[in-house]
Amino acid sequence: MNAALVTFCLYTLVVFALAALSNRLLQSKSFLSEYFLGSRGLGVWAFALTFAATSSSGGSFTGFPAKIYTHGWILALWIGSYMVVPICTMGLLGKRLNNVARISGAITVPDVIRDRFGNAKFGLLAVSLIVFFMSFNLVAQFKAGSLILKTLLDDVEMFHSAATMFSGLTSDGAMLSGVDPEYLLCLFAFGIAVIVYTTYGGFHAVVWTDVLQGVVMVFGVILMLPLAINQVGGLESATQKMAQMTPPNYVTMDVSRTDGDGDLTIRSGSWVTQEENGETRLFRVSSLAVLNQGESSVSVDAIEITTPSQRDDLLSGEKAVERLDGVTVANIEVEPYVYGSDSPGTYVTGPGPSRKSSSGFLPLSLSISFFFMWAISGSGQPSNMVRLMAFRDSRTLRRSIFTVAIYYTFIYFPLIVIFCCAKILMPGMESEADRIMPAMAVYLTEGIGAAWLAGLLVAAPFAAVMSTVDSFLLMISSALVRDVYQRNINPDAEERTIKLLSYLFTLLVGSAAMIVAIFPAEFLQDIIVYVGSGLAASFLAPMLYSLYWPRANHQGCIAGMLAGFGSHLSLYVSGIFVNGSFYSPWRPLNFDPIIFGLFTSFFTVWVVTQLFPPPSEEIVRKYFQEPEGTEG
Repeated sequence: MNAALVTFCLYTLVVFALAALSNRLLQSKSFLSEYFLGSRGLGVWAFALTFAATSSSGGSFTGFPAKIYTHGWILALWIGSYMVVPICTMGLLGKRLNNVARISGAITVPDVIRDRFGNAKFGLLAVSLIVFFMSFNLVAQFKAGSLILKTLLDDVEMFHSAATMFSGLTSDGAMLSGVDPEYLLCLFAFGIAVIVYTTYGGFHAVVWTDVLQGVVMVFGVILMLPLAINQVGGLESATQKMAQMTPPNYVTMDVSRTDGDGDLTIRSGSWVTQEENGETRLFRVSSLAVLNQGESSVSVDAIEITTPSQRDDLLSGEKAVERLDGVTVANIEVEPYVYGSDSPGTYVTGPGPSRKSSSGFLPLSLSISFFFMWAISGSGQPSNMVRLMAFRDSRTLRRSIFTVAIYYTFIYFPLIVIFCCAKILMPGMESEADRIMPAMAVYLTEGIGAAWLAGLLVAAPFAAVMSTVDSFLLMISSALVRDVYQRNINPDAEERTIKLLSYLFTLLVGSAAMIVAIFPAEFLQDIIVYVGSGLAASFLAPMLYSLYWPRANHQGCIAGMLAGFGSHLSLYVSGIFVNGSFYSPWRPLNFDPIIFGLFTSFFTVWVVTQLFPPPSEEIVRKYFQEPEGTEG
């Protein structure tokens, strides 16, 4: 692990070096255009890899593997449309959005909206929604980065000693009661690093590191694939073993000491057994707990292995786990899966096991919803739109569509195979499934005796998270500085003031997201899905109408943006009452809220537009009759 840590640290130093080089560019060019848009000069590789790396976020390399690990082969259908995302996203909006942005001199997405309709209030509405959704997403990415660091440092004793410094903040009754102190330490380390390098480097730092991170990500996945297949005994063997599996039980239990009287630390990942009716029950602890001197027991969360053959292998097979000695468990409270419990084969068939839904994880109507979610809604992401405003010319766009499509193919199909194998190689991680990617990277490299390689493999998901965090930080800070301050408060602001505010807002937004990430959602991917679908429901229809329909007016597009946002949000809020969680939305007829949000938004824009006068002839001539601003 020390070798892995050295490799990982070297990679991180390269990232900071790129940020320093990027900062030098800011000294000689227009600050706003360079800091937030890279002076609109991205070539094929820079544009393709920064687009791909930003889209392949912590969701792709942390949340998506967690879903595969938790639900099995059905995730191939869940993500199936991602290969056509470049065609839909870049092909649908790319050239036209780039042209309009050049005509208006727009630097941000709200800039485009404001200038296309000559309406400042519309621009401010777009700013508000971007800040709202991007803040959610930043929290998810900070969680992902922290879990990756925690996995990398898991065997470093100095790390565990340093984490004890935070134990006073996380003990019962303290301000951060219930938070893992090791997670807290990693959160602060990751947050400070990524905020500093994004604040310092600007857009080119993001692009250059995205290129580096894009290469690292695809290299990591391609390397992990044969290692996983080999160590699991082949793909056929993996599928047969998964077909025998039953979903685990989520457990809360009391752990008591049978010998000794000092403090006892029960780390996450410890294995505990209990003899009951002549059988041995096996539990993997999923929360850090400390049994202090004088205490008789402590409550812990755990995962119970329910597959008999898997339990026997873990107790006495070649890869038998080391059990925690000197303890016993009692008062076991079990929460089985709602769908798939005690049902062998549920991991290799649809709709896949589910803890909460009696219809399973992915019924047919929901799989249709996710086809639109990934393929269509990607076009409605402001983070992608910003990239589409920065490429050099049309040739760059055409070649990048092809490049990104192949890149996604090399990423997502192998991930499904790798983490179906992880289900067999690393059982019992359901309660901390967002950590499975870096944990699997460490496991695979230990299997071939190349610990240093774990540093590079762990750098792959870490790279994905960093590339997304830096992009979202810049998007939020640009919205606040450019669209709120400069365009509405102080149009004549000096460049020095703009520069200081850009640094300040990037720093403040990142710090706020880091603080909120102390108490994140259980599954990172749930946040990703909410943000992605919500942005699409809000932005896709107004943007398409504004770019391609001269008749579109600001009244119709504002109404459509609010209608899409409202209908989508209402289904998520309804999930609190129907399913007990905001991140488990109400899905009428098993269709995802994205379907209702998109339909409502598109229909509302069309209807309301007819009720108000068309835009002025001057605006129509400017954006629909003048020569296009992009070459070739």
